[in-house]
Amino acid sequence: MKKILSQLNTDKLQMLVNKKLMKQMRHNEELLALERKIECNEKRKVEVVKGHSETRITQLTDAGDKLQDVFYTNHHKWLHKQKEYFYLEERKEFRKASFYRDELVDDFALHSEGDTNTQSFSTSDDQSRNNQPFTYDRLAAVQYAERWWDDHNPHYKNFEVNCTNFVSQCLHAGNASMRGYPNRSSGWWMQQNNWSYSWSVANAMTNFLHHSKTGLRAKKVDRAEQLIPGDLICYDFQGDGRFDHTTFVVAKDEENMPLVNAQTYNSRMRYWAYEDSTAYTPNIQYAFFHIIDDTSSK
Repeated sequence: MKKILSQLNTDKLQMLVNKKLMKQMRHNEELLALERKIECNEKRKVEVVKGHSETRITQLTDAGDKLQDVFYTNHHKWLHKQKEYFYLEERKEFRKASFYRDELVDDFALHSEGDTNTQSFSTSDDQSRNNQPFTYDRLAAVQYAERWWDDHNPHYKNFEVNCTNFVSQCLHAGNASMRGYPNRSSGWWMQQNNWSYSWSVANAMTNFLHHSKTGLRAKKVDRAEQLIPGDLICYDFQGDGRFDHTTFVVAKDEENMPLVNAQTYNSRMRYWAYEDSTAYTPNIQYAFFHIIDDTSSK
């Protein structure tokens, strides 16, 4: 089973290197996402020089009637070249495959990108309880994003949809102070096994950053290239006004565009636009937030 799954995922990786599509792929949305990644690379003049894919089976279950379910992880690495600039992109998928009489009959990702929580949360900016000066340590925030992009810090609660929680941890590592506890609709915080909506829900974080005037706050900018490492991007995949996903900027490419780290679908040094996501739609909208502090209003 591992040999079959390893070959399948190696073929996907080689598709990006050789720019040849696998028409036999079972899930069309994954094929479309790979096609968009190839097209995006061509527009960016990015070449995938080589890649590596590692498959690890984590659980085997007998589903009866000669059917077996296999839960596994797949760690992709792609070495990109853009002009004279090289960088390594990584992603880790959590997947489930089904075998009937040792023949692969289904294979899909367990986690989709985007917050599936459809509740609407309003948040207030609790300014009165935050009198501490804020100096943002971008280096520490980026170092945290690089350390934990594919792991869970045991000092924080982990969620099935963990993208905004991960970004909040990065910001906190950069010296952003929590405020608003214990009101879940107020401020930005996680403590005593509880948390604000703005800490863990993409749409609530977007709303919080729109309104925050003290402590952790941001300037919304118009273009992705205006961001620098330590900033963040919020994604409205459907374009319906509700933000579903959050990523953290860790680097810039040769064209001054952000490369981001994210969780849920764990990604490192991924191109910011997410055209290669199965959640992507032509209606996607972005919110670009440049973090500001007490030392600068830029």
